[in-house]
Amino acid sequence: MSITTEFFRRPLMTGAVAASSRRLAYAMTDGVGLERARTVAELGPGTGVFTDAILARLAPDARLVAVELNPVLAARLSATRRDSRLTVVHGSADELTTAVGEPVDVVVSGLPWTVMPQDRRGHILDAVTEVLAPGGRFTTFAYVHAAWTPPARHLTAELACRFDRLERSRTVWANLPPAFVHRATQRL
Repeated sequence: MSITTEFFRRPLMTGAVAASSRRLAYAMTDGVGLERARTVAELGPGTGVFTDAILARLAPDARLVAVELNPVLAARLSATRRDSRLTVVHGSADELTTAVGEPVDVVVSGLPWTVMPQDRRGHILDAVTEVLAPGGRFTTFAYVHAAWTPPARHLTAELACRFDRLERSRTVWANLPPAFVHRATQRL
C-alpha cells in the first residue's frame, strides 16, 4: 500500500501523491524541541515518514499522538509501528484537543493546507493553538511550486497572525515536489 494508491482511492482525504522524503522529515523535526517534549501531536501522518522522524528524536518516556483521517492509513500506521510512545487516532485534526487530552509541546503537521477550504483550515489551526502549551512549537510544510497561490499565502498569513514567531526553512530540493518548512512558536 502506498500514499499514491490512497491518493487515487481518496483524493479529498489524501493530499499527497508521493510520500514525503526523509530529508523533508528531517527538516520538519529539526529545531522544534522534540528531544525535550513530553507530549507531541502529529496531524496527517499518512504512511509514517514524519512519525518515524519524530519517534527517533523523542525521549523514551514521551508520548506521540498521531491523528489520521484516512482509515486505511491510520490502520496501517498502527499495525506497522510497534512503539509504546505512539497512539494512532483515526479522526479529524480539528478534534485535536479531544484526541490528545492534554497540552502538547510540539505539533507536526503533514496536512494538505492548500487544498482544504479556508474555514476548515481555520478550525484546525484553532485546534492547534488551543492544544499547544505556551511556547510550544508548530511545524508544517508547503510545496515550493504552490507557495505563490492564494491558499498558500492565506496559510502563511494565518500562521503569522496566530503565532508569536514564524520562520521558513530553506527549500528541501530532495523531495517530490520540492518543499519548505514553516516553524511557528506559540505565544507565551
